[in-house]
Amino acid sequence: MADQDREKWKHVHQDTIAVRRGEELNLSRLEHFLRKKIEGLDDSPLKIRQFPSGASNLTYLLSIGDWEAVLRRPPLGPVAPKAHDMAREYKILSKLHPVFPLAPKPYLFSDDEEIIGSPFFLMERRRGVVLDRGFPKPYTPTREICRQISQTMVDRLADLHRIDYEAAGLSEIGFPEGFMKRQVTGWIARYERARTDEIEGVEELKKWMMDHLPASPRPAVIHYDYKLNNVMFDYDDLSKMIGIFDWEMATIGDPLADLGCALSYWTRDEDPDVLKYWMGKPSITLLPGFMSKEQLIEAYARKSGRDVSQIHFYLTFAYFKLAVIIQQIYYRWKRGQTKDERFANFGDRVRALMNVARELSHKKAL
Repeated sequence: MADQDREKWKHVHQDTIAVRRGEELNLSRLEHFLRKKIEGLDDSPLKIRQFPSGASNLTYLLSIGDWEAVLRRPPLGPVAPKAHDMAREYKILSKLHPVFPLAPKPYLFSDDEEIIGSPFFLMERRRGVVLDRGFPKPYTPTREICRQISQTMVDRLADLHRIDYEAAGLSEIGFPEGFMKRQVTGWIARYERARTDEIEGVEELKKWMMDHLPASPRPAVIHYDYKLNNVMFDYDDLSKMIGIFDWEMATIGDPLADLGCALSYWTRDEDPDVLKYWMGKPSITLLPGFMSKEQLIEAYARKSGRDVSQIHFYLTFAYFKLAVIIQQIYYRWKRGQTKDERFANFGDRVRALMNVARELSHKKAL
């Protein structure tokens, strides 16, 4: 990209939208809180915009003059037990940022629900390129840059898994012993609590997962929602990652579960259409140059030195887990706990993902 085009893009690119109707924050109470907690703010009024991606926690951009911060809060309405824990995510970032700078620096946490109606935390604002359903203009998606982005995604995940979580003081955020058994039973239980429609083959899939639990490798810090629209790349070098966001599901657990989760979002031409188009627009990873799932797995094995021979199980479980996450959102929409019409067809997406997981479980490998 030419320097002139790059500078113009930086100034006009807008990664936020006006706050969606029904998801507004109490501006006066929030501004009063900020002026008590943060020194050096000028007399400019508080401005709030919203980050549009994501269907779970709500994320906003706050600005007062030149000061900026990102606010994270749970979704509206009742939420699943232990889900959307802002205090936990803030604590994870507080411990992780010093040893893994790709995690954003947290500023403060508040559990005073009188301010915006829920607990929330503030963290630093980072500026760069988030790739989701396409490359923003004026970037050109060459085969080479797509391959470099693929390798960067693998390398940074392996870097995360190498962190000495005990030395970083992160041991208390998870219980790695028996991790996969708890994951499978726990996500089955979440599905049952949020079940709305009968889906053929789910009972068979649940039994298969319980019968094929793998022996986990040494535990690691895992992000557990690692995908392209949760990371940010440098304006000037799209092969350089400058941030990883959305640490809500991070824990100490099986690193291959993290890899399986990442693979579930990484669609290629050989995948069924329900995966390639399940969020409407095709994934950016369908473009020429992005690694296949098999290439990603091989690259991770080389970088991490881990045995990936059981990845078939982890990807099957990842599709099931993703289906349950969407089912929980659909459950809230169907009960009128959220009015966001983006969620109206999530029931069909749950069914499609469950079918993909069940079909994969019938195979002996990817």
